Amino acid sequence: MTTSSLFLLLADGRFPAGAHAHSGGLEAAVAAGRVTDLATLEAFLAGRLATAGLVGAAFAAAAHRAVTSGSAVRGSTLALLDAELDARTAAPALRTVSRRQGRALLRAGRAIWPEASFDDLPATPGGAHQPLVLGLLCAAAGLRRAETATVAVHGTVTGAASAAVRLLGLDPYRVQALLVGLAGRCDGIAAAAARAADDPPERLPAAAAPLADIHAEAHATWEVRLFAS
Repeated sequence: MTTSSLFLLLADGRFPAGAHAHSGGLEAAVAAGRVTDLATLEAFLAGRLATAGLVGAAFAAAAHRAVTSGSAVRGSTLALLDAELDARTAAPALRTVSRRQGRALLRAGRAIWPEASFDDLPATPGGAHQPLVLGLLCAAAGLRRAETATVAVHGTVTGAASAAVRLLGLDPYRVQALLVGLAGRCDGIAAAAARAADDPPERLPAAAAPLADIHAEAHATWEVRLFAS
């Protein structure tokens, strides 16, 4: 399989890593009345790009750099990246979700690339954060750092956009048109994240969305919900 095909595979929401079970915080935002139509969905996705999208892509790109640079201390670098990302994830519910998604992604990675070594990932309780695992999977697939950041950013918006169709009954064609309109912004965020990966872990982006953290904690208490997060 060519590198371009692998890029598309990893960016596909049908990749068996459980992403389809998550709304990226949209379910709680819809319940709170903050996302009700295409216009508010676009604002929600733009906010995710500037916060979770930038941070997640930067850490995925940094993890990719750690395992492809030939450094003898890549294990300790990944552990530091995991700790720094944990510090940037204020809501305990979102930390749990990130590690759960990381475990699912790692399971897929081990099955697809059994010859690749994922042993450098930190042995933290609950597993490594999803962006770190994504960085290693992209490296195993032969993707470049910029492509890794693009895959991460792409996943930030497409999952929530797909969830919007189910939660709000929006026209899927218009939702896809909205995503096309955000493509340039996605590329810009991915490029910034790839550049930021040259910085030490403690200087990586730390953009936050406090309202999303509050929504995540509330959503985790619901007895009945359509999505896991």
